Amino acid sequence: MKNDIHARVSSAYRHILAHYYNMLIPDFARVLEVGCADAALLSLLKGAEKVGVDCSERHIQQAQWDFPEIRFCVQSGESLVLDDTFDVIIVSDTLNLAEDIQVFLHQLQKVAHPKTRLIINVHNTLWRPIFALTTFLGWKKNEPRTSWLARSDVRNLLDLAGWETVKTSSHILLPSKKPVVDVLFNRFLAPLFPCFCMTLFFVARQRSVRETKQLTTTVLIPARNESGNIEEIIQRTPELGPNMELIFVEGNSTDDTWEEIQRVAAVYPEKNIKILQQPGTGKGDAVRTGFAQATGDILMILDADMTMPPEELPKFYEILATNTADFANGVRLVYPMEEEAMRFFNLCANKTFSLLFSWLLGQPIKDTLCGTKVMLRTDYEQLAANRSYFGDFDPFGDFDLIFGANKLNLKFIDVPIRYAARTYGTTNIDRWVNGVLLTRMVLFAARKLKFI
Repeated sequence: MKNDIHARVSSAYRHILAHYYNMLIPDFARVLEVGCADAALLSLLKGAEKVGVDCSERHIQQAQWDFPEIRFCVQSGESLVLDDTFDVIIVSDTLNLAEDIQVFLHQLQKVAHPKTRLIINVHNTLWRPIFALTTFLGWKKNEPRTSWLARSDVRNLLDLAGWETVKTSSHILLPSKKPVVDVLFNRFLAPLFPCFCMTLFFVARQRSVRETKQLTTTVLIPARNESGNIEEIIQRTPELGPNMELIFVEGNSTDDTWEEIQRVAAVYPEKNIKILQQPGTGKGDAVRTGFAQATGDILMILDADMTMPPEELPKFYEILATNTADFANGVRLVYPMEEEAMRFFNLCANKTFSLLFSWLLGQPIKDTLCGTKVMLRTDYEQLAANRSYFGDFDPFGDFDLIFGANKLNLKFIDVPIRYAARTYGTTNIDRWVNGVLLTRMVLFAARKLKFI
């Protein structure tokens, strides 16, 4: 009877774990699980190719019999040697069993490449008394003495072993697959009470900051009713890497912006300038139109109102070129602003959305509405290929990039900028109408990222 209870709970728990892992693993990924045991979890995961490693020969023999499509080998994590690298490395509920966790995590560097994501889950220390009780009652098998790792312990050990944490999350209030009940607890209540969740997830990447690499750059400038700023943008934007590309995307202007873009492109033939008119409406459509034509290694957005001075762009270039982060986001809320640069209610909304989004994404982001966002074109192409998960719902473009980059487990970094007051024209944003739309988008994202 007790064995039946254990088997049912264990199976349900693995299926719930697999659900959350599959939210983090791309379909195309080559996946390695270290400490796979009988591969009960690994067999449920997505991936174009899967490899399991465990120190128990008995477990590996059984796993190979049950799942012949998966490749297995008998090794310990501390002495892991494989002639291959993987897109995703998983360590599920076994980090606490390692004799030397720092050595174990450091060894994983040997099977990683610069874009690899390490995903770890451990049990919340708050559940220690519950585990002790269920073991005493026979509902859970006795295990060897283990390390109970706090969230801060895992972050510190990752840092010591050359990994940096990208994001964290907490899941599972009820490790059971009971109809309705498990959905209520695990999908709807768990995101609201993360400190009580049973399982902590960590996504990390290699901390491999390199010397500045000469990458090509595309600076995208969406422009609607910004005629007076076009030539100044060209004059003030510094060269960023070899043969920098400037793409102006005109967006249904009622002034002579399109004519001015054409004139300026002809006046500066030495510049690598492309000019486009967006087929739809909204900044999001302009961004998607422009990035579809971009050829640079690094993609940047520069708003044509120049409230973010173009002279700040080298900071963003340096971050991507040195691999300090995967996604650089401008922040207007650090330095003092010019008078009239941001109205009071806009400031309140920005601070509110930063708190909400930090909770949604599992990593801090201070200013979601700053127009300047920078990422690698290769990452953007993956984001665009998987856009169906969120849909083309974002008229601004900011949230499409933020949500998509987070779904790809990209490392975010905030870049403080000096935010200036507009010197030409008027804003294209209606703060009240768009505020309602933004709120709806946050609720939509919560359903896709948090209440899952």
